[in-house]
Amino acid sequence: MTLVPRMRADLARIDASRLNWADFTAGVAETLRPFIPFDAYCWHTVDPGTILFTGTVTRDVGCSGSWLAYHEYVVDDVNKWSFLAHSGRIAGAIGIDTHGDPTRSARHRSQEAFGFGDELRVSLVADGVYWGAAAFLRHAGEPWFTEAEVAALSALSSSIATGLRRTIAASPGGPRVDWGPGVVVFDDDGRPESTSAAAERWIGELVEDPAPDHPSESKIVQAVAARARVIPPGTDPLELAARARVRTRGGTWLLLYGTRLGPGGRTAVIIHPATPQDVAPVVALAYGLTDREALVAMQCIQGHSTKEISKALSLSPYTVQDHFKSIFDKTGVRTRGELVGQIFLDHYATRWEKPASETPGLFVRGIETT
Repeated sequence: MTLVPRMRADLARIDASRLNWADFTAGVAETLRPFIPFDAYCWHTVDPGTILFTGTVTRDVGCSGSWLAYHEYVVDDVNKWSFLAHSGRIAGAIGIDTHGDPTRSARHRSQEAFGFGDELRVSLVADGVYWGAAAFLRHAGEPWFTEAEVAALSALSSSIATGLRRTIAASPGGPRVDWGPGVVVFDDDGRPESTSAAAERWIGELVEDPAPDHPSESKIVQAVAARARVIPPGTDPLELAARARVRTRGGTWLLLYGTRLGPGGRTAVIIHPATPQDVAPVVALAYGLTDREALVAMQCIQGHSTKEISKALSLSPYTVQDHFKSIFDKTGVRTRGELVGQIFLDHYATRWEKPASETPGLFVRGIETT
């Protein structure tokens, strides 16, 4: 058995449907290590609509939230995860992609001070949608990653992304809480000015391992703040780009959004529970539902009959039934009652405030490859 099939077979034994994403990625890392050796790693989930970080796990490498946000969302550099995803390259190693001169990478120059050498990065794209990112590092003096290792990780990335996507649809892990809105304020230079008590509580619920030394150093919060700072004034009037939908350890969905404060560089990140319309596109994609299937499911959760759904979506009743068959297959349920009770209400509780035909607050687009 060649290298990639062997790794794919080992990865297939990790049951993503029964794990949270942090445990799933830890299992993937240990499965990869014998085939693609590394000394440290990090994993990040992202909001597929805005490509901002929504969770982070690191092992044997430390980086602050401000450092991570700066190198992914502000400065130009080699193999930024968003570029790998959008370009279709998926994976890349600094040693190879700087033509043997890693010091051409600002990120490498920063990591080199901590004893790291080459870095292998991969973006996790499933069915054209960007769900997460990972990096594997070797200590200085260790051999660089090879073209074969880059190709192997790229070939495995879709399977890993599909598993990661499945963990997002997994049942929540704890009790729901609601501390109301919180806010973190940053000065003109991006330094934290103040953090509300509610924001501190919410940040403590985010999946970040290890946890930040201070709540304002949360990698998720820093990513949103960095995006808000670099958006040219007037180009994003609805401030949709600096937003991230994040699921807490306990299963609560949050919406984090960044905004400028006045004409200077001060910014704020507001954190509050997300509405169902914010989260619906992410959950639908996590189950692999098409856009039309997602609309049918949302109509169902509103309590509409087949006839009402047919009229609302301009579909024949037979087409609606065909969509339900596909939805049931993808979500693993058998009835509309199970769809409502076991799938969507696990994520949304009972807060369906807006008509199901309205456009979701954050539109999730697939990744177009070239």
